[in-house]
Amino acid sequence: MKRFLQILPLLSLLALTEACTSSGPAGGIFKSTSPHDQYARSLTEARLNRTALGRDWVAAGERALRDSLRISVPYRESGYFSANRPFAVGYQINAQRGDRLIIRVEVQGQPDTQVFIDVFSLDEQKRPDRAVSARADTNVLTWEPRRSRPHLIRIQPELLRSGRYTISVTREPVLSFPVQGLDSRQISSYFGVPRDGGRRRHEGVDIFAPRGTPVLAGSDGLITRVGVNQLGGNIVFLSDNARNQNLYYAHLDRWNVTDGQRVSVGDTVGFVGNTGNARTTAPHLHFGIYTFGEGAVDPLPYIRRGSGPARQALLNPDRLGDSVRVGTTRALIRTAPKPDAPVVEELTRSALLTLLGGTTEWLRVELPDSRVGYVANSTVERAAKPLRRLTLPRPAPLLDRAHPQGGVIVELATNTVVDVLGLTDTHQLVRLAGGLTGWVERF
Repeated sequence: MKRFLQILPLLSLLALTEACTSSGPAGGIFKSTSPHDQYARSLTEARLNRTALGRDWVAAGERALRDSLRISVPYRESGYFSANRPFAVGYQINAQRGDRLIIRVEVQGQPDTQVFIDVFSLDEQKRPDRAVSARADTNVLTWEPRRSRPHLIRIQPELLRSGRYTISVTREPVLSFPVQGLDSRQISSYFGVPRDGGRRRHEGVDIFAPRGTPVLAGSDGLITRVGVNQLGGNIVFLSDNARNQNLYYAHLDRWNVTDGQRVSVGDTVGFVGNTGNARTTAPHLHFGIYTFGEGAVDPLPYIRRGSGPARQALLNPDRLGDSVRVGTTRALIRTAPKPDAPVVEELTRSALLTLLGGTTEWLRVELPDSRVGYVANSTVERAAKPLRRLTLPRPAPLLDRAHPQGGVIVELATNTVVDVLGLTDTHQLVRLAGGLTGWVERF
């Protein structure tokens, strides 16, 4: 407690310092420092990195980058972090160019708790490179991936804070849908399909709609060309400079813009028709995207329907932080909350786990060796009802964790009677008559 009181004023000063910082997307060698990195540097400047608590905070953040869990968007789960144990968690997702991803972290606990949200891109060797970070004054991060590849979301609260949290990750399209009143369900012909007997490929998507339906600007930008060509008929090019790309509208019945005109999302650029080589087909919009230096790319990810809100049912908050044990013949710990995810560990009946978070269907748990994964809720039970009663055959220390170097809570005498609540390979969780709980070695 004395050490806590010494550290707390320093942490309060750090929180005031960090409240004025912000960070944006990554961008080459002059990448801005993230609030997480600034906070870590402040720990060093305050010499808190020399304390076990400070070192553990840094180690927790690094471990989250190595031992991330896989989720599919949209997703949400609840969790818990404790003031006496530094915490961080990593979630790996497959992010695609054309997505707009929204990450929200809602914290219930101590007021003004700062939570750092960082996103890292992962290369083929799973090495992380920070892509974007949330500002220090918000727990919401909206981000557009520049490349289609795995990314990792790391969540880490500041030191000496306890609370429950809910993280949600959802997806929206980067661009507004280009035909009024329709969405991606009305796309009839997709990118890359053969055209002209295989001599070329389709460099966009076709969206069929009645003649004269308004065609809309998918982004803010500048109209760089209004004209006619052989394939597209009446066409419009809209420069989306924020993303280094041009939006291409073809087969228009007529235009509603002029060269050099600035437009905003939702402005009418023209009307659906069947001009150009579409004269023998029903009216439709050919919509394409051409990136600077790369050429045509698949527009579908940019305009497909959003994922909607995450609907996973959340755990009862009272369960967070509890110990659970395997209640079936075996339980499989997996890397993701789904039944076909790779297996981290196979456990037998009565094996003990710490419940860190999750949903009502899949629990995020920690193994005694600190590895983390997901287990089906149906295979575990609360470690409240004793497995059996045990009389200690010799003196034994009651430890605060299942490790030979765990802190000693109290020394137990020979013939002490305890209730056994769960097991690991080397230790057993026991409860004394007065309710005190801890670990003793297995005899």
